[in-house]
Amino acid sequence: MTEAEDRKPRSDEARGYDPEITSEFAIPTGLALARGAAAEPETTSEFTVPAGLEVAQSAAETEGSAFNTPATYSAREAPSAFTPASGVPMVSLTKNVPWQDRMRTMLRMPVADRPAPEQAQKADDSGPAVPRVLDLTLRIGELLLAGGEGAEDVEAAMFAVCRSYGLDRCEPTVTFTLLSISYQPSLVDDPVTASRTVRRRVTDYTRLASVFQLVDDLSDPETHISLEDAYRRLAEIRRNRHPYPTWVLTLASGLLAGGASVLVGGDLVVFVAAALGAMLGDRLAWLCAGRGLPEFYQFTVAAMPPAAMGVALTLAHVDVKASAVITGGLFALLPGRALVAGVQDGLTGFYITAAARLLEVMYFFVGIVIGVLVMLYVGVQLGAHLNPDAALGSSKQPLWQIGASMLLSLTFAVLLQQERSTVLAVTLNGGVAWSVYGAMHVTGEISPVASTAVAAGLVGLFGQLLSRYRFASALPYTTAAIGPLLPGSATYFGLLAIAQNDVDSGLVSLSKAAALAMAIAIGVNLGSEISRLFLRLPGGESAAGRRAAKRTRGF
Repeated sequence: MTEAEDRKPRSDEARGYDPEITSEFAIPTGLALARGAAAEPETTSEFTVPAGLEVAQSAAETEGSAFNTPATYSAREAPSAFTPASGVPMVSLTKNVPWQDRMRTMLRMPVADRPAPEQAQKADDSGPAVPRVLDLTLRIGELLLAGGEGAEDVEAAMFAVCRSYGLDRCEPTVTFTLLSISYQPSLVDDPVTASRTVRRRVTDYTRLASVFQLVDDLSDPETHISLEDAYRRLAEIRRNRHPYPTWVLTLASGLLAGGASVLVGGDLVVFVAAALGAMLGDRLAWLCAGRGLPEFYQFTVAAMPPAAMGVALTLAHVDVKASAVITGGLFALLPGRALVAGVQDGLTGFYITAAARLLEVMYFFVGIVIGVLVMLYVGVQLGAHLNPDAALGSSKQPLWQIGASMLLSLTFAVLLQQERSTVLAVTLNGGVAWSVYGAMHVTGEISPVASTAVAAGLVGLFGQLLSRYRFASALPYTTAAIGPLLPGSATYFGLLAIAQNDVDSGLVSLSKAAALAMAIAIGVNLGSEISRLFLRLPGGESAAGRRAAKRTRGF
């Protein structure tokens, strides 16, 4: 043995063969325990089951896994994983109640208080694998969230899909761009968690309605849809083409701006000028989108042509209301859909998602402000005499304004890619909203904020009742109908005052626009909540006992 090897520390195995070397952990001589014939390993653990308490395992039993089919799953009978001490509450999940309200009621219960799912609808007794069910749930939630659906409705849809396949102990979580869901078969089993990120948002209410129909079919115990059939239908929904081509969307954008200009007192010349400006802005925005520019710059570019059109008419000394031209162009750009969804998420307790949506609205609004301010500043420098104190609106032609509001709602519905069967209903809803607003504000001389809130409340009320009647999403019946109520004129006059160095008046006008926008969003949500008072709740419970009112106590 060399000198280097002699200096190496000797291992425990090497010392174990030397009888002269002992350890302070060695058992003293005479105290050694008798060992049985079957040699017990020397290394033990505090987690080892004590002798005599081993549980006999069957030869066919294999090691469990969180990805196996849940042991409690049965297509014919799905008992609860465990029963709380207080018993299972009586909640009837009948088909007489829309699945949105059924699932919302279940989500607002603690996990321990939720009743077991009803008889599963799937024919295969072995049941689908848990990861496959969670993946289908996340894909459905992704389409709903990308389509602009509220966070609570997305969670309700995800929960409905899980329960339809027998996964009752599920907790879906929705934020602005992240969807996650966790399933735990019982208190002693390992949970399974999956997540999915929403990276692209597409406004297509036809696709949104198809996804709602799929969830409704999955929630129906009389409809038998296997997991593979659900995947196939979801793939078909993704592959479906938009119902309206690009040129129709551009034409609808122009007609929307023209109808909005008539609402604020414009004539035929103003209608044509606003339509041309909006269509040019829409084409420029499509060009920017094709080059991969973010939406912020798309809104900035789209806001310039309508403002440039109004400035050009003023410089040409054409006897028209240039302010009506610019205001009409702004109506096609204001992010009313995102605003309503953001406020709705905040009112229902999803504050992170609400903050993200409202931040998105702020960025879009800043883009519009920059685009309009650039053109207004150029116009002021060129000598255009734009009056920020001019009054818009005309009470002498109420029929024309009602017709213009209905045209605005119809074209807005086309821009949202709605189903043709919903366009007529939302057009009438928009006409009713403007009629109520005009009766209260113009005739009754009531505050515009209060009038807007009441009109938006009726939009939400009728929209929710129509959607519940058809077991569909409420967005196609409400979003386009609030178009005539958007604060386009207040936004324009605020920007014009800022461009003319009257910052105080500009901020006052922009604050009014923000108040009108909040009134629209809160009114739509309040109307939606009021509509549920007319619907039969699960289990026949009264409206006063709804768990929606007991989410928080404020501390």
